[in-house]
Amino acid sequence: MDTRIDEIAPDIFRLSTFIEDMPPAGFTFNQFLIRGEEPFLFHTGQRQLFPNVSEAVERLIPLETLRWISFAHMEADEMGAMNLFLAAAPHAAVAHSPLACDLSINDLADRPPVPITDVLDVGGHRMRLVPTPHVPHNWESALWFDETTYTLLAGDLFTAVGDGPALTNDDLVDAAMTGENTFHYTSLGPATAPTIRGLAALEPTVLACMHGSSYEGDGGRQLRSLAKVYDNLVNSAPTEVPA
Repeated sequence: MDTRIDEIAPDIFRLSTFIEDMPPAGFTFNQFLIRGEEPFLFHTGQRQLFPNVSEAVERLIPLETLRWISFAHMEADEMGAMNLFLAAAPHAAVAHSPLACDLSINDLADRPPVPITDVLDVGGHRMRLVPTPHVPHNWESALWFDETTYTLLAGDLFTAVGDGPALTNDDLVDAAMTGENTFHYTSLGPATAPTIRGLAALEPTVLACMHGSSYEGDGGRQLRSLAKVYDNLVNSAPTEVPA
C-alpha cells in the first residue's frame, strides 16, 4: 500500500491510502494534516495503517512535533491509531468536544484529551469545531471548519467508492449516493438534512472528504444538494417497523 500526499488547500494536506481489494471498487482512507505552528491531524487511520500514515506525516513535519489529533467520531478508521500517534508525538493531545471526551476519549486515550467548545487556533489556521450529532453517524460526531482557508473537514460525508483524484470540482452527490446505497452508513432522521444545511451555511470552498475525492468550489451548494437527497430519503422511509 502507498499513502499519497496532496496539498488540497494552503498547508492542508490529504494523506490517502487506496485499498484496492475492498468491494465493490476499492476504497480510499484519507487523513488530513494541517501544517500550522501547532500541526493538527484529522483522522489517524486504523492501527494497521499507522506505518504508512505516520511515514507520510513525517514527510511533511517532524512526527514528534505533531500537536493536535482529532477525528469526527469513534471508529477504527478515524482514530484506531490514536495512541500510536500519542506515543510518537510526546506533546500531542486529542482535541474534541466535551461530549466525545466524556463518552469515550477520557477512557481510551493514553493522555487526557482537551475538550473544545468553539475555536482551536493552531497557528495560521483557526479551527472551529461544529457538533453534528448522528450525522452521518455516532452521537459524539463533530466536524472541523478551518475559518482561515474555508476548508470543511467533512469526515464521512460524501463517502465514495473507488480511487478518484485528490481534488475535484466535479459534483460529489451522485458518487456519494452510490456510497450510501452500498454501505447504508447514514443515520437517517429528521435532524440529518438540517444539520448538513448548517454546515452549508459556513460556505466552505474546500470539502476534505475521508473516503473519496476532496472538492474545490461551491461547497455550500454541494452540501445543500446532499441535504435535499437525505430529506427525500427520510420522507420516503417506511413509518412502521416490519414485524
